[in-house]
Amino acid sequence: MSRERLSAVDVIRTKRDGHRLSDDQIDWVVDAYTRGVVADEQMSALAMAIFLNGMDTAEAARLTQAMIDSGETLDLKVDRPTVDKHSTGGVGDKITLPLAPLVAACGAAVPQLSGRGLGHTGGTLDKLESIPGWRAQLSTDEIEQQLQTVGAVVCAATEGLAPADKKLYALRDVTSTVESIPLIASSIMSKKIAEGASSLVLDVKVGSGAFMKSLAQARSLAEALVGIGKSHGRNVTAMLTDMSVPLGRAVGNANEVAESVEVLQGGGPQDVVELTVALAAEMLSLAGISTDPRRVLASGEAYETWCRMISAQGGDPTAPLPKAAHVHVVSATKDGVLTHLDAYSVGVAAWRLGAGRARKEDAVQHAAGITILAKPGDLVRVGDPLLELHTDTPDAVPSALDALFGGYDIGDEARAPRKLLIDTIR
Repeated sequence: MSRERLSAVDVIRTKRDGHRLSDDQIDWVVDAYTRGVVADEQMSALAMAIFLNGMDTAEAARLTQAMIDSGETLDLKVDRPTVDKHSTGGVGDKITLPLAPLVAACGAAVPQLSGRGLGHTGGTLDKLESIPGWRAQLSTDEIEQQLQTVGAVVCAATEGLAPADKKLYALRDVTSTVESIPLIASSIMSKKIAEGASSLVLDVKVGSGAFMKSLAQARSLAEALVGIGKSHGRNVTAMLTDMSVPLGRAVGNANEVAESVEVLQGGGPQDVVELTVALAAEMLSLAGISTDPRRVLASGEAYETWCRMISAQGGDPTAPLPKAAHVHVVSATKDGVLTHLDAYSVGVAAWRLGAGRARKEDAVQHAAGITILAKPGDLVRVGDPLLELHTDTPDAVPSALDALFGGYDIGDEARAPRKLLIDTIR
């Protein structure tokens, strides 16, 4: 059928009846929806048909390309191999902050176009905006210049990247079609491919604090992401990582920046260091660089790159970070071992304290968040502090405590330690 004779009703019917969409159907409907020819209610029906009947790898790859073609792409002209990383989101997931300067210090260029938090998962831009003077919005020329001189940039995506995805993402959010794996995968990959990096490592989280709660779901998403990336000529790896317990000891904005700086200065929590180094090693492998990231992290070179990266975007890497006006301590009520600390419960509590937002237009409190003083496996006694709740709005504390109810347990003996790195899909 020629594209002139295509209609939204025909495209919806094809997928509703369980058939695969042709390349022409996908190209036409994405373009027509972006231009306003296809109405929201029609695209909603198609999204639900895709949610119910799925897409094969070729369809998802074509949908990705159609969304890329709806806007501009970055053609990064830098003298280093370009490699990016994307996380599907979690609690305490500040890994981008130490990772980008570390990989840059090893010789790659890292164009990390990031987003803001929504709900219980934090946003990289929200964290960085707690640094006085730092700005998220950069022009394409500024991105290229910073990649050339510093090697790493973390900023907001330019407005022209994959506008079809922005429209469809907002629609999925209000039509209960967010969880569709082909729609998730094409959304992620359309933006990442449009950014222009030749290699990409995907951190696909699994567990209570992740978008994908089960290992089977996470594996399906990882395979879809890798398949789309390869079909577009990119070097892509997906790493499945645990998100049943918060990463590190800081959950919020400014406190996650402080913890990231600790890692870059040779300290920080062991799990944050482990994941940062593992992702860096995979990124460098895809970029064809044989440098050992652990050695570079220990040398202080990554911290120096961090300081240059922050300064290049107007921030002061030495300035004091915001502190909350109110701190509430959650203490142990009995002796024993902390056996469980649920990532989702902690994430929701931090969000309610002001670290996150319920709507895109909401502001965040940069000083709000949670400091984790005991992790699973730690011995505790009655009265020992387990968590510190930080907020500028004390009235939010009861709601945060409600979110934490049942989110941690103290028992007689520790459970088997969780495996942070679950699997790698190439």
